[in-house]
Amino acid sequence: MVDTFGDRLAKAFGDHGHLCVGIDPHEYLLAEWGLPVSAVGAHEFGLRVVEACAGRVGIVKPQVAFYERFGSIGYKVLEDVLKEARDAGLIVVGDVKRGDLGSTLEAYAQAWLTPGSPLEVDAMTISAFQGFGALRSPLDLAARYGKGLFVLAATSNPEALAVQTAEIKREAQSGKTLAGALASRAVNWNRTHSEGKAIGSIGVVLGATVDFLDYGIDLAQLAEGPAVPILAPGFGYQGAQFADVKRLFGVAAGTTIVTASRSILASGPAGLGESIARQSELLGEAIA
Repeated sequence: MVDTFGDRLAKAFGDHGHLCVGIDPHEYLLAEWGLPVSAVGAHEFGLRVVEACAGRVGIVKPQVAFYERFGSIGYKVLEDVLKEARDAGLIVVGDVKRGDLGSTLEAYAQAWLTPGSPLEVDAMTISAFQGFGALRSPLDLAARYGKGLFVLAATSNPEALAVQTAEIKREAQSGKTLAGALASRAVNWNRTHSEGKAIGSIGVVLGATVDFLDYGIDLAQLAEGPAVPILAPGFGYQGAQFADVKRLFGVAAGTTIVTASRSILASGPAGLGESIARQSELLGEAIA
């Protein structure tokens, strides 16, 4: 039987807590770290972050855009970073935000979710703007290979409010917001495909800086078994604080992946390990 992403995530929560460290080699961070603004610099940056995370946290989230900007060599060094992270026993969430339909989206999913692929990750972020039903191929691949998806629902950027709170007019989700409808579809999928599991393998992205009531998100529904895992950006540099996790996510806090990137990475290579350990401890205290 395939080990599911939800199972591995539950173990990571138990072993290392809820902190997820972003691997985001921004230009200014590369410069502050004394690294070249190039694929070579991004490679060294990623490997150092992986090394500092191993044994301190259970989850990392490489932001693929910061590697893609260097073209083919950027992808080559990203493959190395992903392999090192997997070999270190870390859960790797590929922040790729792919969105399409049909065979095109299937090809994206094959690239990121297929075991043995150079770009293999444990889960990928994905857009369902073309409809949740368009995710059929990624959903099937995730189930087949024990992988996960995080569907963009209520993102942390303020520009998303008008679109993600728009009302659905047709079919079973009629009357719900777009964000709420996507979250409900994730709930339904997990109930059908992860019966008996504590955590499902299909999650949602909910920014920590948004008002979930405005977005039509029912956190209690997400927390019901099998729980929908939440990938929560917006902590640290974007303003949300670890101390607010339980207030923000309520009953769903126990299955929320709390992501932080620049607020940790700004400590530099010498202080990175200590910063990760300290932030993980603070989050553990807040979420207990």
